[in-house]
Amino acid sequence: MSIIDAHKLASSESLATWRHAGHTQSIAVLSRLSRRINLPLSRLAGAQRWLACCLLLAVSLGHASHAQTVAAADKSVFEPKFIKQQLLKTARWQLAHPKHPPTDWTNGAFYSGVFAAYQATKSKLLLDSLMALGERTQWRPGPGYDFADDMVICQTYLNLYRLKKDRRMIEPTLAGVERFRTEPGYHVRTYGIAWWWCDALFMGPPVLVKLGLIENQPKYLALNDTLYRQTYRRLFNHREHLFSRDATYLWSESGEGKKESNGQQIFWSRGNGWVMGGLVQILQELPATHPTRPFYTSLFKEMSARLIQLQQPDGLWRSSLLDPASYPGGEASGSGFDTYAMAWGINNGILDRATYLPAVQKAWVALNKVVSSEGRVGWVQPIGADPRRDFSADSWEVYGTGAFLLAGSEVLKMK
Repeated sequence: MSIIDAHKLASSESLATWRHAGHTQSIAVLSRLSRRINLPLSRLAGAQRWLACCLLLAVSLGHASHAQTVAAADKSVFEPKFIKQQLLKTARWQLAHPKHPPTDWTNGAFYSGVFAAYQATKSKLLLDSLMALGERTQWRPGPGYDFADDMVICQTYLNLYRLKKDRRMIEPTLAGVERFRTEPGYHVRTYGIAWWWCDALFMGPPVLVKLGLIENQPKYLALNDTLYRQTYRRLFNHREHLFSRDATYLWSESGEGKKESNGQQIFWSRGNGWVMGGLVQILQELPATHPTRPFYTSLFKEMSARLIQLQQPDGLWRSSLLDPASYPGGEASGSGFDTYAMAWGINNGILDRATYLPAVQKAWVALNKVVSSEGRVGWVQPIGADPRRDFSADSWEVYGTGAFLLAGSEVLKMK
C-alpha cells in the first residue's frame, strides 16, 4: 500500500470516531493502519500527533465536500454594495444606542469593529465617531493598568495613531503598558498569570504587538509572547483543540469538573471566538520572519480545523461548542468572531479556501439574518463567562455588533 493509500485509510477509518475521539481512539486507528500497510505499530506510534492533525483536516474536508453552494436568494449578501450598507447600518444603530462606559471592554471590541468598517467603507461618519471616542476618553485606557479588559480600547487608539500620527493618541497607552511590564498588579498576584481568562487573548496581545511595532520596541513583543504562552499552557485543551474560559472550567486528570448536560466539558463559543479574533490581530501585525509567528499560525490553524467541525447546519455556532442541543439558538457574537477569523485566514492564504469558504459563506448568510431592519444585531449572548445565559432575537450587546463588523470587513475582501 502506498503512503497516499495510507493517508486515505487513516482519514476514512477515523471519520466516524474522531469527532469525539481521544488518544485511545487514535491508537486504535494506528493499529488498524499498521496491519493494513504491514508496518510495525512502533513505527507509527510516534505519528500520533501527526495523525490527530491529519484527521482534523480530513473531517474539515469532509465537512466542506458536503456543503451546499450558496442559494440564489442568499447571493445578494455577498455583493460589496450590500456588505458596505450592512456595515454602516449596524454601526450607525449601535453608535446611537450606547450601553457602557467608553473604555469598557465591550466597547473595545465594538470600536475594533468600527475601525475595520471604516477601513472597508471610508465613511467619514465612522472616522469622526472614532476620533470623538478618543477625544472623549483623552486617549486613556480603562482604570486597571494590569487588566486586559481595560487595555483593549487601546487597539483603536493605536489604529488611529497610524492614520493621524498624533503622539497624544498613544502616550497614555505607552505609559500604561510600561507600567504593566514593570509592575506586577492585582491579577498576577491573585491568579499567578496576567491573562488568566481566555477572553484576554483578544484584549491584551494586539495592543502589545501593535505598540511594539509602532515604537520599534521588541520588549513589548517579547512580553506578549511570554504572557500568551502562560495562558496557552494553562487553558488550552490539546484533545479538543479549544480554550477553557479559565481554570475553574478545567477538568482533573480523573475527569472531574464542570460539565454540560450531555457530560461534555464546557467550551464557550464566545470565549474561543475572542481567541480567534485576537490571533487574527496578532498575525496581521507580526512580520513573516518573526520567530514566534509560526506558533500563532499553528494555533490559528488548529483551532480553525476544530471550529469548522462544530459549526451547526444553520451556519452559526452555539454558545456551548460541545453541547449545541442544549442551546438551540445560534449565538451571534462567537459566530461573528469565528467568521471574521476564517474569512481572514482564507484571504491571507493561511486557511485552505476550498475547505473553509463554504463555512464562511453559511455563517455570513446566517449572521445577516440576525440583523433587524433598523440595524440591531440580535441573538447575542449577554455578558457572562460561559454558555448559561439566555438570549433571543432581541438580545444585543455592543461586542456582538463589533464581531459582525469585523466579519463583514473580511467577507467584503473575499473574491
